[in-house]
Amino acid sequence: MLENGLIMALIILVINVCYVSFFTIRMILTLKGYRYYAALVSMIEIVVYIFGLGLVLDNLNEIQNVVAYAVGYGLGVLAGMKLEEKLALGYITVNVITKEYDKDLPKQLRAEGYGVTTWAANGLEGERMALQVLTPRKYELKLYNKIKELDPKSFIIAYEPKTIYGGFLVKSVKRGKLGNE
Repeated sequence: MLENGLIMALIILVINVCYVSFFTIRMILTLKGYRYYAALVSMIEIVVYIFGLGLVLDNLNEIQNVVAYAVGYGLGVLAGMKLEEKLALGYITVNVITKEYDKDLPKQLRAEGYGVTTWAANGLEGERMALQVLTPRKYELKLYNKIKELDPKSFIIAYEPKTIYGGFLVKSVKRGKLGNE
C-alpha cells in the first residue's frame, strides 16, 4: 500500500515537472512572438496538466500527492528556465563602455562576426568609447567572454530588444559567421 502511494506521488511529481516546463516554454514563446509554436506547446501542456491534476484530485486524501504536486511545480519552474536558457531564443543588445581606444575593440569584435556601432562618450573620468553590439542570445556568453578578454575593465550592460529591423546583423547571422569557431 505504501509503495503504491509513493509511486503515485512520484508520477504526480514527474507529470507536474513536465507540465510547468511546458508552461514556462509556452510563455517564453508567446513573449518572443512565436505564436504558432506557443499554440502547439499549449496543446501538449494542457493534456499533461489535466492528466496530472486528475491524479491529484482522484487521490486528494493522500497528502503526499499534494506535496508531490507542489514540489513538481517548483521543480518544473526550474526545469523550464533551464530549457529556455538552452533554447536561447531571440537577441540581446550589449552596450559596452571602454576607455581602451588603442585596442580597437570594435574592429576585433567585427572580425568575430558581431555587428558593432560605436560613438564617443564622456564619463566621470573622461573620454570613453561606447559600443552597441546586437547578437543572437545563443552567442551571449561568447560575446561577454570576448569583451572581457579584450578589455577586462569594460563596463557591460545587456538587454533584450523587442523589435529588430534591417542592419548588418540580419545578413551576418544568415551567413552563419558568428557560429564559426
